[in-house]
Amino acid sequence: MFDVIIVGGSYAGMSAALPLARARRSVAIVDAGERRNRFARSSHGFLGRDGHAPEAIAREALQQLLAYPTVTWLEGHATTASGEIDGFEITLADGRRLAGRRVVIACGVADILPEIPGLAAHWGVGAMACPYCHGYELERGRIGVLATSPMALHQAMMLPEWGTTTLLANGAVVPDAPEMAELERRGVAIEPVTVAEIGGEAGAPVAILRDGRHLAFDGLFVTPRTRIASTIPEQLGCALKDAPLGPMIVTDDTRQTTVPGVFACGDVVRPVASVALAVGDGAFAGTATHRSLIFETATQPRAA
Repeated sequence: MFDVIIVGGSYAGMSAALPLARARRSVAIVDAGERRNRFARSSHGFLGRDGHAPEAIAREALQQLLAYPTVTWLEGHATTASGEIDGFEITLADGRRLAGRRVVIACGVADILPEIPGLAAHWGVGAMACPYCHGYELERGRIGVLATSPMALHQAMMLPEWGTTTLLANGAVVPDAPEMAELERRGVAIEPVTVAEIGGEAGAPVAILRDGRHLAFDGLFVTPRTRIASTIPEQLGCALKDAPLGPMIVTDDTRQTTVPGVFACGDVVRPVASVALAVGDGAFAGTATHRSLIFETATQPRAA
């Protein structure tokens, strides 16, 4: 019986484990090895690790975490979950079973890219989602915004901070008069012709339009839809909510879900993808989970 089982061992999951380990609580972390930013060459915006490779940040974090004797690291997929506060059970794909008093869901989300040939090959290198993570390195060059939803209008209005911006409407957005005025004020060009394919070498995407024209960019920004990367939240009965880009787990101010004893953190609870925010969110959820172990039981839940 572990004090806490953490489903997901990326930045939020490891960060949640750290305060629990420092309180000498037994923690099992189940990790499928599919960090959301695994396609990126470098990570930015995380103070003290700005510009480091994502894999290097994760590897160093794991080494530090495993220095605590109460931490158990398990590679594999968590496939089934059941139970209630002080008596949860998680089963892995290989049949291993874990029992725990609390569960922290930090499984993250998977990005669902639009089905445009060639786009996936650029993902994380020449095509990305977050200008705060990757915009500075474009050196105020040529930026394309590939529209997948009306949210692309907001992104296109932001991106002139980082370079000369073209909105590839791609049949996904039709700006109204006020939006057109704002795009014009921000200096955003609009390309109405649909994108047929993304070509070019990694790091230098080229939008190939239906009319045969080629538009070269230094960076292409896309806002993909997302899905929660595990069915564990639904199996435990956690309530979900619809967000602009995909479903998310409902939590209270302490990151506890609608199921007593189950907490969640990272990209499954917030729409903004960032290593820094994931680490902070995980630390907060970890400390809240520890307090739950002290003050809440199956027969004595916390006060409303």
